[in-house]
Amino acid sequence: MKAIVAMTRNRVIGQNNRIPWRLRGEQGWFKEVTMGHPILMGRKTFESIGKPLPGRRNLVVTRTGNFTGVDLIRDLRTFDPAVYELDGGEIFIIGGAEIYAALLHRCDGIYLTIVKEEFAGNAYFPEFESEFKISQTIRNTPEFDILCYTRCSCNEQ
Repeated sequence: MKAIVAMTRNRVIGQNNRIPWRLRGEQGWFKEVTMGHPILMGRKTFESIGKPLPGRRNLVVTRTGNFTGVDLIRDLRTFDPAVYELDGGEIFIIGGAEIYAALLHRCDGIYLTIVKEEFAGNAYFPEFESEFKISQTIRNTPEFDILCYTRCSCNEQ
């Protein structure tokens, strides 16, 4: 599994279940990377989007909710990504904050968009730098940078 996220330098990823910015080209990047792959999100993220994202198998984590057109994941402790990663379709975790916090330890990579402008928010991406290192700079723009991180043995000497 990989996480894909956009955050400000102070880790903001959302404000009241919405992304607080609109950056030209950033959503196109998200679509390009995730198209054809399963995407996993929490209930609040799904509700903020309002519908399943086309061209991707949508996995929604919810204990009690029922939504049409998606696969429901009732318990992350028993979630098996291999069931959904058939034919090389690696799962992308797309949020929100609770889902990232619960599953980041199971990810082997992160596609991270760093938003250069600061925005107020009440949802934050968890600390990851102690377990991941930058492996590639994908894009630099005046408004944002896109970096690829891979899991490392950063604490080993």
